[in-house]
Amino acid sequence: MYPASLVRRLVNQFSLDGKSQLLDLGCGTGQLALRFSDWSSRIVGIDPELEMIKEAKRLGQELRIENIEWFNGDLIKYKSQYDDTFRMVTIVKAFHWMEREAVLDTLYEMISYGGGVAIIDEHYSPDKEPLPWQRKVNEVVSRWYGDQRRAGNTIYSHPKTSHEEVIAKSRFDIETLTIPTYEQIWTVDTIIGNIYSTSYGSKRFLGENAEGFERDLREELLFHNNNGVFKEPIILSIKLALKK
Repeated sequence: MYPASLVRRLVNQFSLDGKSQLLDLGCGTGQLALRFSDWSSRIVGIDPELEMIKEAKRLGQELRIENIEWFNGDLIKYKSQYDDTFRMVTIVKAFHWMEREAVLDTLYEMISYGGGVAIIDEHYSPDKEPLPWQRKVNEVVSRWYGDQRRAGNTIYSHPKTSHEEVIAKSRFDIETLTIPTYEQIWTVDTIIGNIYSTSYGSKRFLGENAEGFERDLREELLFHNNNGVFKEPIILSIKLALKK
């Protein structure tokens, strides 16, 4: 799901040589954390959703990756139990859900000098329109999940202050990077899996309706494109909070 160019860029940025510890905060199902197993001595993935942690553990075991640990909870809970120092912290499409100022303040003490936080999101453009198949996905998601986006017991409201402004006011220095456009190929199954890997799309929100949701989404997508393959150009933006 994440391009090799992203992994290479972060490996080079933080001079990862297989000896450092990494943290993936809001790790979801661990799709990015697992990519760094060859570049770190130990990885910790933290997520408040138990369902996500269980799937991340399953994927790690399937790939026979032994240097990664999964923690169900938030950053404060983790820090109260462990006193670790990390070279790099990744936060992928999750920073907007967090108490951003407090998270950066806590992370500053957990990161070694020369390290930092990589906050990764899709590049935002106010003129970007969803692709036709994405509109169908959004319609089905709204139909089954409702219009409000949830994470745990929290209802999402879009932050008024940009990530850049939050970083600039923290103790970190800021840099911004953009990864060249790459093409993501989706199938119906990977689209469903991606929805379930997000905080707002956790399968538990559907309960006994999960099967009906999957059937509805599958029918809508295959009606739109009966070969079941969907393409999406993606540009990733990385906000670096650096501890110098």
